[in-house]
Amino acid sequence: MFLQDCIVFENVCEKGCHMKIEIKNLRKEYGETNALNGINLTLQNGVYGLLGPNGAGKSTLINILTDHIKRTEGEILCDGKDIVKLGKEYRRRVGYMPQTQSCYDTFTAQEFLEYMAVMKGMNRKRKETIEEIQTILYNVNLYDKRNQKIGGFSGGMKRRVLLAQALLGKPEFLILDEPTAGLDPKERISLRNIIAKTSKERIVLAATHIVSDIECIADFIVLVQKGKILRCASPKEFLQSMKTKVGVIHCGEKEILSYQERYCVSSIVQGEDDFILHVTGDELPDNADIGHVETTLEDVYMYYFGEKQEL
Repeated sequence: MFLQDCIVFENVCEKGCHMKIEIKNLRKEYGETNALNGINLTLQNGVYGLLGPNGAGKSTLINILTDHIKRTEGEILCDGKDIVKLGKEYRRRVGYMPQTQSCYDTFTAQEFLEYMAVMKGMNRKRKETIEEIQTILYNVNLYDKRNQKIGGFSGGMKRRVLLAQALLGKPEFLILDEPTAGLDPKERISLRNIIAKTSKERIVLAATHIVSDIECIADFIVLVQKGKILRCASPKEFLQSMKTKVGVIHCGEKEILSYQERYCVSSIVQGEDDFILHVTGDELPDNADIGHVETTLEDVYMYYFGEKQEL
């Protein structure tokens, strides 16, 4: 029986991934608009969270990395060779989960993956392809639904189907564009956990503007704004750098608005007798408790991308 024989989460490069992606002075222009403005980044084994607000350039970068659009200037090297020159050889090593894609609602989950395997040019015996597809479906918690039509799936299940097709062919470079877009909190957590489990021994680049999607699984966080990389570091390094840039304020409900007008408030929590605010910035209120704060990646995000409320 298949479930007794399969090895869960073995959809990784059989000998371990040693791919290296080098992005050098990457630029993309649309007329007079600079969507990407001199991106430099090196990717090796690990999970990279590409984090930034809408319009930061995340999707443009992904579309260039997946060879869907042409760059204006710069280089992208895969193991020292330009990805454009590598062509199909490079694309065979890449798995891509788009933000939106039709899953052909009249197909079952297994039929859709079989179709995608053909589209990807997976030249294998049918038995080997079916075994891989069933292993992937088990890994993304869809094995029991494999013969059901996708049209009856929930939003979270459809996102898992898209992740499943990205995992076909044991890609060494997995690219995810807003992987949890449109999902409720429970579905987001489920998909995030699946991504973490499938990230062993490969490069995973996940673009999102939702901090909670990557804070528990990312080895590195890449902050992008206006087509530029602001910083790339581990979550620990980001949090350590914020020690003096986050303060806690205890205040009444009527005072919240005043703090929002003057400072960047990264979170508001209702306590038993008051409200607890996290305020972030280079200048903090005199009454803020600084240095004894458990900082979060939400604080990091708001420090780099947030602004005080314009009310």
